[in-house]
Amino acid sequence: MTAYVCAPARLGESRLSDGRLLGWAEWGPPDGHPVVLCPGAATSRWLGFGAGVVEALGVRLVSVDRPGLGASTPAPGRTFADFADDLRQLGALRGLGRPAVVGNSQGAPFALACARAGHVSALAVVSGADEVAAPEFAPALAADLRGLVTRTARDPAGAEEFFAGFGADAMWDMVMSGSPECDLAVYQEPGFAAAYRRALDEGFARGAAGYARDTVLAMGRWPFDLGGIAVPADIWYGDRDAGHSPDQGALLATRVPGARHRVVPGIGGALLWTHAEPILASLLGKAAGER
Repeated sequence: MTAYVCAPARLGESRLSDGRLLGWAEWGPPDGHPVVLCPGAATSRWLGFGAGVVEALGVRLVSVDRPGLGASTPAPGRTFADFADDLRQLGALRGLGRPAVVGNSQGAPFALACARAGHVSALAVVSGADEVAAPEFAPALAADLRGLVTRTARDPAGAEEFFAGFGADAMWDMVMSGSPECDLAVYQEPGFAAAYRRALDEGFARGAAGYARDTVLAMGRWPFDLGGIAVPADIWYGDRDAGHSPDQGALLATRVPGARHRVVPGIGGALLWTHAEPILASLLGKAAGER
């Protein structure tokens, strides 16, 4: 049976300049090539990817709890730029330099913000939450998603309060009910399911404010210029993914200069776990200056 995830090799928290703690987990050799993971919605540092792959490729994978999730101190009102600076500080504190970065699902806009700020060496967006508030997407959005986007634009504080009503069970049920069979084969594999449920429980351990802030930021207009991203990038989607991007990243790839758009057949949002090796191998090549 395929092992999609394994327990972290190292866990810790780093204290930032303002006194907040930023939680992290690591896999792979401590002297490996640093790759930071910006995880998906409401999941903690506990859920990594590439079991066995990170060791084989010599990757030091570092998953980071965004503020208010898992072990990271809440930061009400935080912005994308605030998180990019958090990552810059973590890089200095943990000896990561300018790591490569992977943004999965709701973690994608945070990874893009870090790339725009120049704090990373290469970027992989994998099954990324797209900028659904972009006007180009309005006709393509399902009615319920269009309603949430409109609500967020008109009343961000009210939308944040609404999203704060979610919890771990609701997130699990939403993912399980909205995923195709090819993804459920991953998500319901016993080892993965246990790690995912633990990551959700930890993600909501401080309440839902962290998830709610992430969601309002992700669903609003992104306040950074994608055209200013100057690092090599891959934009990865599965062809069965109907939930993360209205066009499976086609427009997003044109907005990030030089980005390579990759659509993988036969998989949806579970792409990060089923295709960890090619994702990481390409990312390492780009970080080394290859295109």
